[in-house]
Amino acid sequence: MRTTRALAATSAAVAALGLAAPAAAAWDGVHANPRNIVALPSVIARGGQLTITVDGCPQGGTATSDAFPSTTLTPIHGANQTAKGTATVRTNARPGAHNITVTCDSRTLTKPNAFTVIGGVRGGVGGSSSTGATPTDIAIGGGLVAAAVVGGGVFWMRRRAEKRI
Repeated sequence: MRTTRALAATSAAVAALGLAAPAAAAWDGVHANPRNIVALPSVIARGGQLTITVDGCPQGGTATSDAFPSTTLTPIHGANQTAKGTATVRTNARPGAHNITVTCDSRTLTKPNAFTVIGGVRGGVGGSSSTGATPTDIAIGGGLVAAAVVGGGVFWMRRRAEKRI
């Protein structure tokens, strides 16, 4: 009996939700607001290309950030109210997290920390200040060689003792 009541209550809730969903979708179609900003890749090097996808932007719009110039978002045909654009991260962009602000139909949405710019590595001379191995490197290497010799000797002696049995 309890199972029947629970099943009936669940069915009624699902039916009510199913009837309300088309009305909610129609409301969104009339008042499209940008939502769900996705930036891929989420971690990018300076000078890389970033793909920005926004839901709720049926006519397209613009995406801006302090890491890239203003980028045009164009509607994706076949995708319901989704727009997409490609931005190139400036080569002098500050490493760290950056926001993206999207404007669609004079409505704006900002996604904080939408992507992260990693700093580039400066090539050239290298990072070492000394030439050759340091005393610490020699001590570590010597310790590893000594441990290998002792371990090999113990293994060999043990195998030798097993053959006498």
